Amino acid sequence: MNDRGFSEESYRRAAPSRRGFLGGVLGVGGALLLDPRVALALESVSDTSFPAPNGTLIGRVPFQLEPDAPLGERIHDGLDTRLYTDHARVVPDRLLTPSNEFFIRTGKPDGLETPQPWRLRVDGWVGKEQDLDAARLAGRSSDRGIHVMECAGNSRWVRFGLLSAASWTGVPLSTLFEEAGPLPEAASVRVSGFDTHSAASTNSSGGCSWVFPLKDLESTGAFLATAMNGAPLSPDHGHPVRLVVPGWYGCCCVKWVERVEVVDDRQPATNQMIEFASRTHQSGTPKMAAEYRPATVDLAAMATRVEAWQVEDRRVYRISGLSWGGDDSRLGGDRLAIRFAPNGPYRRVTHQPRRALSGSWGLWSHDWRPERPGRYLIQLRVDDPMISTRRLDAGYYVRAVEIKGD
Repeated sequence: MNDRGFSEESYRRAAPSRRGFLGGVLGVGGALLLDPRVALALESVSDTSFPAPNGTLIGRVPFQLEPDAPLGERIHDGLDTRLYTDHARVVPDRLLTPSNEFFIRTGKPDGLETPQPWRLRVDGWVGKEQDLDAARLAGRSSDRGIHVMECAGNSRWVRFGLLSAASWTGVPLSTLFEEAGPLPEAASVRVSGFDTHSAASTNSSGGCSWVFPLKDLESTGAFLATAMNGAPLSPDHGHPVRLVVPGWYGCCCVKWVERVEVVDDRQPATNQMIEFASRTHQSGTPKMAAEYRPATVDLAAMATRVEAWQVEDRRVYRISGLSWGGDDSRLGGDRLAIRFAPNGPYRRVTHQPRRALSGSWGLWSHDWRPERPGRYLIQLRVDDPMISTRRLDAGYYVRAVEIKGD
């Protein structure tokens, strides 16, 4: 079947609504300043710079049927604070998201006062309760690597802008557990952060906490972050301490952490867990925390930029995109495929994803020559039934473009 244009209704059927590197990277004025260690680590990024079409760049083709959500601009306050990342700016020499462009889903609570020192309580089923000074915690922090974070509510309604990558510095939770000495009854950990706002929200509720199986926090390498991209966390990103759970949705990455409580496995689900149950792929809305599945991000991919090139007497469209989530080692060879119509054939992506560094996202590109003008849908899949790709399978990251005549 040939590629052909499709209507807006076809797009809506194909893409369901959201309902159904190191410490020396600094974001300064949108630029990245790299210390020698980071520059050395990023030398491997050069192989993600795919050769451009042999022709003349005509311009960029905008995505269609997406709201005009502002990109890279902080809007609103409190629970309704948002900042959406512009992924068209992710290129081989700009893989990390500068801190001032990293997505924000909830801003600093207006009732938050940062006492000096900020104290973090570790208690519950432990042999030695602790009150940790955040400043001293920062002094113990080390490089935790690059990690992509995605909000569970990321969708085309926000132009997929709730997705970013940063280099993190922090202290592994496993270190704190070793020092506190979990008792035999210990099975889970409840991490809670300050989240009291004076203004109500129409679509969010305050009170951020999540209950994790102890084994999951240890296996993921979860850590308490004190800095991102080489600088202390900003107030909107959880200063002075936030949780980062690599590979899990951002709703689990509690900000303004006040307490880490080791508990048994009979804990009720928190309000945060209940609010995000459907978005973290739970089976219904379990009442008990132990019934929740890990809120892991599956392997995913989407288009982020479409360019028109004049190559001899024909137009060629270079589609660039990102892949993230899942297991770094699973997506290899020629497993990523692309199509341009709901029932059209999938084709092998021209330049397959390459992740320069573990934990970062991969870059891919595809050269495409549509047969006629019209509206097209860009959808991807991973040709490996052993890899979980729930959102890709549902058409979650479908994007649309309008191709006009030459």
